Amino acid sequence: MIALIGWAGAAGLLAAYALVSAKRIAGDGAVFQTLNIAGGGALALNSAVNGAWPSAVLNVIWVAIGAVAIFRLARRRSRQSRPEYQGALTR
Repeated sequence: MIALIGWAGAAGLLAAYALVSAKRIAGDGAVFQTLNIAGGGALALNSAVNGAWPSAVLNVIWVAIGAVAIFRLARRRSRQSRPEYQGALTR
């Protein structure tokens, strides 16, 4: 089961990279970041269970980077939806 999770994580990361490279999704968008978080999390779990600590740590950091990016995207969208921000854009 853990191996299957690892393979799914690898597939998620490869899909994210392929989709960005093919210009099907944006490299700074939520879909790309979500694929990276899910894939990195799955690979981190697989690596930790198998004692591959350098890979596990790398993937935990990968997930953290994606989480920060998602947080920033959400914050930016929240700001853009506020009425006072909309008025500033039209001035």
